[in-house]
Amino acid sequence: MSSRFRCGLCGRSYPLGKRIRCGCGGLLEVEHEFPEDLDVSIFDGRLGAKRPPYNSGVWRFKELIHPTIDERYILSRGEGNTGLYGHRKLSAYVGLEGVWVKHEGENPTGSFKDRGMTVGISEARRLGVDAVICASTGNTSASLAAYAAQAELQCIVLLPEGGVAYGKLAQAIAYGAKVVEVEGGFDAAMHLLEEAVETLGLYPLNSINPWRLEGQKTIILELLQQRDWRPPDWIILPAGNLGNTSAFGKALRELWELDLIDEIPRLAAIQAEGANPFYRLWREGGELKPVEKPWTIASAIRIGRPVNWRRALKAVKWTDGVVEQVSDQEIMDAKALVDRCGIGCEPASAASVAGAKKLVEMGVIDPGEEIVCILTGNLLKDPELTVKYHRGEIEGVEPHLANRVMRIEPRIEELEKTLSSPP
Repeated sequence: MSSRFRCGLCGRSYPLGKRIRCGCGGLLEVEHEFPEDLDVSIFDGRLGAKRPPYNSGVWRFKELIHPTIDERYILSRGEGNTGLYGHRKLSAYVGLEGVWVKHEGENPTGSFKDRGMTVGISEARRLGVDAVICASTGNTSASLAAYAAQAELQCIVLLPEGGVAYGKLAQAIAYGAKVVEVEGGFDAAMHLLEEAVETLGLYPLNSINPWRLEGQKTIILELLQQRDWRPPDWIILPAGNLGNTSAFGKALRELWELDLIDEIPRLAAIQAEGANPFYRLWREGGELKPVEKPWTIASAIRIGRPVNWRRALKAVKWTDGVVEQVSDQEIMDAKALVDRCGIGCEPASAASVAGAKKLVEMGVIDPGEEIVCILTGNLLKDPELTVKYHRGEIEGVEPHLANRVMRIEPRIEELEKTLSSPP
């Protein structure tokens, strides 16, 4: 087995190394030469492994993500192995019987980013780099800080000033990263990152790094394994910087070419209305037109200039998928419903469930189809926003599914009254 980099824009190839972009400016992808006899039995045989790296829901699929890396470079925290859940209330809310959610918030630092970070940090160790950097709306910084600390690498995270939830900021600080707030939004931080990579020689671990996407492919691989390699009709996911959309398309294409699946699920990428450049591109065609001042309550997808849009567009088209947008009201109501099912998620995650409900109502998803919605981060990533929703303190959002805290006098009669009140 062998691997190399290939430019997604011009097609030029490069040997593996620190390079992130092609000379033409296009982003590089990892291109693998897989053996023809590769079979899912090798991955199924590792289920229940007790020792690293194969107890990881990422490295279980090593032959599909980084087949040539020596195991001594692999840094794993047992990431992946996330649950696939259904619930009666969830099905009723979306309007389908066959609704499942895959909860990437069950990863070590609470988001899907750990899947890409274990691969990215492992490659950084193989390359012998000393310092890593990312621009982040929160989850990437938390993940990179944790993995860099375990690898004993210097870690710099660039955060948009005032734009990161405390549950995520606290992680980056606690894990010892050098935290730098950048004036402006995420896109300004991302621009500064690319300059730092060019002039300071830092190794970037945003989704412009092709190894990040290799790790994120395993969301699809594990999802299919949990379904005995039987694809659902749709996979629905939140869309911000579009790394997952790109990674999902790559995973499905590779599985299809290897004859490891016999059907291709359709991808539905869901953006927030206030940060929707990919949705506008899908509707209008042409080149992506950035949203200069993106805004959504879902900070993890508050991105106006997604770097992975070309790859993501290719992925959605190849799977005969769609791109849709949802409002903050729809996001927060869907989040409240997911939370009420005992599953829980951060606001951006709920865009997938809100998008599924909308696509069913529009008739895009048929009543008999099966869908899997991706939940990208856990409930405690932004607990303040959860409490504000239930208190009715979010401007422009009505708490349709509020669970209000009640105050009573310390008397049994008062407590008894609360037992008969609606939930």
